[in-house]
Amino acid sequence: MHEVKFTLYLTLCLVILTIFLFLRNLSATVIPSLALPMSLVGTFAVMYLLGYSLDNLSLMALTLSVGFVVDDAIVMLENVVRHMEMGKPARQAALDGAREIGFTILSMTLSLVAVFIPLLFLGGLIGRLFREFAVTISVSILVSCFVSLTLTPMLASRFLKPSGHSGHGRLYHATERVYNGALQLYLRWLGRVMLRRRAALVASALILAATIWLAIIIPKGFLPSEDTAQLRGTTEAAEGTSFDAMYRLQQQAAAIVQADSNVAGFMSAIGGGRSSVNQGRFFIHLKPHSERSKTADEVARALSAKVASVPGLRVFFQNPPPISIGGRSTKSLYQYTVQGPDIAELYQTVAKLEARFRELPQLRDVTSDLQIKNPEVRVTVDRERASAYGLTVSQVQQALYDAYGARQVSTIYTATNQYWVVLELLPQYQRDLGALSLIGLRATSGALVPLTALATIAPEVGPLTVNHAGQLPAVTLSFDLAVGVSIGQAVQAVEAAAAPILPATTSAGFAGTAQAFQDSQQGLLLLLVLAIVVIYIVLGVLYESFIHPLTILSGLPFAGFGALVTLMIAGLDLSVYAFVGIIMLMGLVKKNAIMMIDFATEAERNEGKSPHAAILEASAVRFRPIMMTTFAALLGTLPIAFASGAGAESRRPLGMAVVGGLLFSQLITLFVTPVVYTVFADLGTRWKARRVAVVAPAGLAPADAPRSPDA
Repeated sequence: MHEVKFTLYLTLCLVILTIFLFLRNLSATVIPSLALPMSLVGTFAVMYLLGYSLDNLSLMALTLSVGFVVDDAIVMLENVVRHMEMGKPARQAALDGAREIGFTILSMTLSLVAVFIPLLFLGGLIGRLFREFAVTISVSILVSCFVSLTLTPMLASRFLKPSGHSGHGRLYHATERVYNGALQLYLRWLGRVMLRRRAALVASALILAATIWLAIIIPKGFLPSEDTAQLRGTTEAAEGTSFDAMYRLQQQAAAIVQADSNVAGFMSAIGGGRSSVNQGRFFIHLKPHSERSKTADEVARALSAKVASVPGLRVFFQNPPPISIGGRSTKSLYQYTVQGPDIAELYQTVAKLEARFRELPQLRDVTSDLQIKNPEVRVTVDRERASAYGLTVSQVQQALYDAYGARQVSTIYTATNQYWVVLELLPQYQRDLGALSLIGLRATSGALVPLTALATIAPEVGPLTVNHAGQLPAVTLSFDLAVGVSIGQAVQAVEAAAAPILPATTSAGFAGTAQAFQDSQQGLLLLLVLAIVVIYIVLGVLYESFIHPLTILSGLPFAGFGALVTLMIAGLDLSVYAFVGIIMLMGLVKKNAIMMIDFATEAERNEGKSPHAAILEASAVRFRPIMMTTFAALLGTLPIAFASGAGAESRRPLGMAVVGGLLFSQLITLFVTPVVYTVFADLGTRWKARRVAVVAPAGLAPADAPRSPDA
């Protein structure tokens, strides 16, 4: 929580600094900056009414929203300033600027919120995990829209002054020259691109194909491993190991753990719960991040290597996941369960699978809960001989329990306490298999009959437990990931290795976290499709057009390409958090297109300009607000992308995806959106001309064809 709050404060400072560098005016900087506290306070109010708390996800949503909630205020203020530069008084400029840009802000806000609508109705773990995240960030964006349409123009009308009323310093003129130079360079390159529209469309198609290819090959992850300074370990000795022997082994392992400089404290235990006596457990608390040089995953691997030196002991240390997702309690994190009706065939199959999994380079710490070699003594009662003595099998069972069980036979009461009297053999006889011949049973005649006179005693091995899943015998194989391997790669390797080994009578599948990962892949793909459909519908309703939404959405492949390339360069998986970052990108990159297209359509409608001239003017006029909003969102996300400390592993993929997607799409969409706009306009003109030619009567010459009043 401390790390997230620090990131939030840093983001606030960076966004305000970005606004100041673009506007170079203190009062102009304060006006859009006020949208930040207003939006956050309004979001807190809605969160309170909904019963939400400030947790990692809601705070991350607020941190991300800091870079977005000022976008609307920046666009509004920039438009008001532009009208003031035309010579209008402040109040009139605020009214005209708000009237001109109001629909654009509303379109940007609703289309951005529409991205998160599918998250609200998504089921399963992903839906439960990100529902609060989606609501929090959507509310902050809606509140910022309201603030930008009301508070921002009012403050601009009161506190902004025309540029002629005050001189500008050296910094202002220097930055203004940089901005004008960038604008002229952009317009010059845009003119060249507009002359080569076919090449631009081909390049866009190639980037779309590259985006799909990257989405297929990029390593897929689920929930990133977080360093919460906690480790969990399991030790295992040979089956049949006695408690005393296991105690000695566990003490050796505990001494190694205690000597590690990264460990602050730990708890050690043997057996308990479903565990047998030959298994032990460790719960380790690590020192704070600032006092150790290794991450929790690195400490776990180092401890595993150290404790492996204890002869006769296998050890499995793991960094527990941030969210425990079903499955059995296993020695490794990821689980693969095999079940079948034939126990003998099941055990043979699992033995082959475990041996094959140990050969896979993508896996480590492969183990199973199959324990079928536990030493046992089989006592076979001769019923005829027992009945001759007047004894039953239940009496034999009772005698064995009296000797080796823990039967309470009496209670001794004293003045201050009470004590149970437990019947059992002396410890030296419990360890000796020959002591079974000394056990006697009282026959009906009163004689003491030795157990060996009516039963056969034979040492064997057998299963310690027989686990079941779905009422069928089942064995769970567990594994961890090798360094640099994603869960998606491990799942593919396991499925490929198991396919030729599994017989037709058995069934197998992933459980716990691995199963949740498989389910999430389908859910996230559906989420992406639904988000695109919802955005298209919302934009279609706002613009009353089938074409303009396609123009606005044409920049989405560039955002996806930039996000995926950035994740691969940073060595990060396409985890759930990174996927949510890509979903957010879809709402961000279309803001640039909305600002340009909204201005261009107004210029066509009100000034009668051609689509080509209108989009060029829109590109020039909207260049400054596009750059301001992009840099505000970019710098607002940088602290998340380069976060450190506790919980940073979850925030970093989301931030990296947003930063990479914004950088690449910002550069490309400034050129591609005008190209797509004019191409669709030309296609519309040709379609209308073709319809007029088809409707015209075939017997009339073109000159004699009837003309509509609008022709």
